[in-house]
Amino acid sequence: MKKTKCNFFLLLFYFLGLFYLVLPEPVIPNLEPGFKSTEPGDTIQIPGVWAYYTNLSREESINFFEKRFKKSPFLGIPLITYKLNHPPEYARETIKDTLFSNFYEELVHPLRESLFISGWIPSEDEVYLKDKKDPITDFVIEGEHYNAKITLFHVQSSVFSRILVWTGINALIFLLINEALKIFKLPWKKK
Repeated sequence: MKKTKCNFFLLLFYFLGLFYLVLPEPVIPNLEPGFKSTEPGDTIQIPGVWAYYTNLSREESINFFEKRFKKSPFLGIPLITYKLNHPPEYARETIKDTLFSNFYEELVHPLRESLFISGWIPSEDEVYLKDKKDPITDFVIEGEHYNAKITLFHVQSSVFSRILVWTGINALIFLLINEALKIFKLPWKKK
């Protein structure tokens, strides 16, 4: 009876995980208010990368994307989401090596996808301001002034690879539980 109950919960856990992994990805909208960048490297040159000019603060920009990234378009089902804060220097390694950045955060859906958000607010970048004789402190695009540039990098995995990894994880969990039970029962086994 106990083994059947344990197998039932493992199977339920597996199928709930499968459901989570095959849910459609959230649609990432344009940053409002903002202006979508048309500079080289911010459009189609690097797959999954795009950028915006905006007057939103770091917190407002992150919250804008986090709110929309947390839910699947299928019935608005909430997705497991973690927010990671990375050193800004990592943006040059993961997005592009010419990127200025003074904050770099990642929104993660475990085993599914990540949205990296890199922001550069020149007026708040002390290193940049100290090193330049005539630093820019805002961006003028089509006559409008913006104080920040937000660059996004969306990293996705295929549904097949998600299912393959999830199945492997569950197979290992099943094997480990069975082996652990054998080890714990061994001292009390009748000879």
